[in-house]
Amino acid sequence: MNEPVIQWYPGHMARSKRNLEADLALVDMLIEVVDARIPAASRNPDLQPYLKKKCHLLLLNKTDLADPDSTRRWLTFYKKAGFVPASINAARKQGVKDMLAAVERAAAPLREKLARKNRLQRPIRAMVVGVPNCGKSTVINALSYSASAKTGNKPGVTRGRQWVKTKANIELLDTPGLLWPRFADYDTAYKLAVCGCIADNVFPVYQVACRFAEDLSRLAPQALAERYKLPDLPERGEELVNAVGKARGLLGAQGKVREEDAALLLLQEYRSGRLGRITLEQPQVKEKAAAGENEGAEP
Repeated sequence: MNEPVIQWYPGHMARSKRNLEADLALVDMLIEVVDARIPAASRNPDLQPYLKKKCHLLLLNKTDLADPDSTRRWLTFYKKAGFVPASINAARKQGVKDMLAAVERAAAPLREKLARKNRLQRPIRAMVVGVPNCGKSTVINALSYSASAKTGNKPGVTRGRQWVKTKANIELLDTPGLLWPRFADYDTAYKLAVCGCIADNVFPVYQVACRFAEDLSRLAPQALAERYKLPDLPERGEELVNAVGKARGLLGAQGKVREEDAALLLLQEYRSGRLGRITLEQPQVKEKAAAGENEGAEP
C-alpha cells in the first residue's frame, strides 16, 4: 500500500506559533505534554529550540490509554537522556502530586537563581505546550481543580491564550496545540493520526486504519480477536478492517462493508481505550527519539 501524505497546518496554527514565541518572555518553564502512547512521535521538533531556553518538564499524559510497562520504560529512557519526565492521567487527576514534584525538580535552577539574588520566591509561571489533542487543557484543569481551560476530544479546541491560577505554587499559560508544517516521515504522521492528534477529515482514514489493523494484530492480537469476536485474524489490514465492519454490522448495499465507517470505528475504539492499553512505540535504538526529532522509536 502506498503511504499517503498526511499534512495539516491551518492558519491559526501559524499564528499560535508566533504568539508562543512572544509569550516566552512571560514564563519561567515550559511543560511539554505528549501522548503516552506515542511519547516520541508526539514531540513537536519545532518546539525544541524553545525548550532549551527555559526550565523544561516532559509530561506523558493519557497514561490510562497506554501500556503501564511501556510508560515506565519511557520515563526511564527520558530521565537517562537528561530530561525531567513525569506521567499523568489528567482526565482522572491521577499522578498530579508526582507531576507537581517534577515541576519543582525542573524549576530548581530557577529557585536557586532567585535565592542567589535575594529575590522573593514567587509562583512558577509555566507555559503548557504540545501537539493538538495531547491533553494540555485537561492537564491544566487537573492542576486547577476546576474546568478553567477548554477541553475536547478533537484537535484544535484551544484557540487562544489562557492564564490559569492553581492551588499549587504555579501559574499556567494554556496555548493552542502546534503541529509542524511538514512531517519528516510517514511513520510519525501515521501515529499522530491514529491517536487523534490530526483531524480525521484531513488524512486518508481507511489507509491509516488498514496499517493500524496490521499493527494491532501484532501488538495486541488477543484484544483485537476478543473485541470483534474474530477466531482467526486475517493477515492483511484491508481484510481486518473488513472483518471489523462485518462484526459491527456496518453494511451497505448488497451486504458490502462500509469501509470508511469500519476504519473510523476501529480508530475511535482504540483512542477511547476500548481495545485496551496499547502503546505504539518503544524507547529503543536511535537516540534521536530522546532529542525530540520524532525518529527512531520503533513500534
